[in-house]
Amino acid sequence: MAHRQKPRRRRRILLTLALLGLALLALTSCVQQTAAPAQPSPPQDPAALAQDPRNVSAAIQLLVLITVLSLAPAILVMVTSFTRIIVVLSLVRNAIGIPQLPPNQVLIGMALFLTAFVMAPQVKTINDEAVQPYLAGTISQQEAFERGEAPLRQFMLRQTREQDLALFLKLSGSPKPNTPDDVPTYVLIPAFTISELKTAFQMGFVMFVPFLIIDLVISSALLSMGMMMLPPVIVSLPFKILLFVLVDGWYLIVGSLVGSFA
Repeated sequence: MAHRQKPRRRRRILLTLALLGLALLALTSCVQQTAAPAQPSPPQDPAALAQDPRNVSAAIQLLVLITVLSLAPAILVMVTSFTRIIVVLSLVRNAIGIPQLPPNQVLIGMALFLTAFVMAPQVKTINDEAVQPYLAGTISQQEAFERGEAPLRQFMLRQTREQDLALFLKLSGSPKPNTPDDVPTYVLIPAFTISELKTAFQMGFVMFVPFLIIDLVISSALLSMGMMMLPPVIVSLPFKILLFVLVDGWYLIVGSLVGSFA
């Protein structure tokens, strides 16, 4: 009996080992199929990629965006109302006698929002007539640039003095234009900038006069009382702040600034 059971056990062991081997082979093949790398896509022709309108449009949009972002500070200062607004606000702060208040961040933030308010009609026109048609693909990039430039040129021409424009036309050697549309943009921008600076200093001078009168009155009063060692600025500062609050100074300044661009 013992001799008969030994061959049976050997057969069972061999059968079990055979089944385990088949299972390992099947598992190995499944793993290899799963881990097999995907077939690489055939290389595409660079010329074909460059001729694809979608790729060209995306590249142009990216280039324009990078250019605008790099030139944003110069564009903001040179072709908008920001110059006049920030200069007037800075002069008013110095006229009151507190160079640190309001802080620079507050003045720049106020100037930015006032600039956005003043330039809102031009921005809307540029978006409706240039940006949206270009994004829709109905106009070319050159036509979009010309349409977007027109509202800014009209704004700058309204605020530019003729003598400033004539100065830069003379310096550039350009011929006398027959119409405002004939004025080159590179001539219009610096003429607009110095016109804005002159207007801002004129407004600042008018705002300086009331505070100067207060300083003169306080200085004369202290001198007559023999208080020559007491700085007049210490005494006049509260009166200047009081005057500015009583006349609602920020209301008048902001109203005058925005109204000057009408």
